Amino acid sequence: MLAALILAWNRTINLISRNDEQHIADRHTADSLALLPYLPTDFSHGIDLGSGAGFPGLVLAIATGKPFDLIEADKRKATFLREAARLTQASVRIHAERIEAARVSPAPLVTARALAPLTTLLSWATPLMTPGGVCLFPKGRTVEQELTDATRQWHMRVEQWPSPLDPAARILRLSEITRG
Repeated sequence: MLAALILAWNRTINLISRNDEQHIADRHTADSLALLPYLPTDFSHGIDLGSGAGFPGLVLAIATGKPFDLIEADKRKATFLREAARLTQASVRIHAERIEAARVSPAPLVTARALAPLTTLLSWATPLMTPGGVCLFPKGRTVEQELTDATRQWHMRVEQWPSPLDPAARILRLSEITRG
């Protein structure tokens, strides 16, 4: 259902690349579902940054039944997310605003996919995390450089696993995050 909705809306608001339309399930959805084994076992709710077409936040909300706050600054994409939430009956709240301005309750889990370099993600995520919270970020081929850059400003526990979709990509699970 989500894939069909994305395809229908993609013609007018560019949720995903046109070249990726035939890869929604095997690339976008699978990449989101690849985070499932690394979710905190006891998390009550999550926050997804730059949700776009709902990857990974909407997909994780559907798969886990846990509530997610989806933050998306693009009003058109936020409208899409509202419709997707209505049709899938996912437990999500849509925040059509910039991440820095979002007023959401802190969460034990923050996710983002294909949004920004790790240093930027950490600056956005840490104010939104509860103490002891975890960030889960699928990262592409530049993951090692992003980790090197981030450790200049951040201290954190880093766990990483190969992406099931791309051997050069990684799933990062970051915890115990402090600046400095």
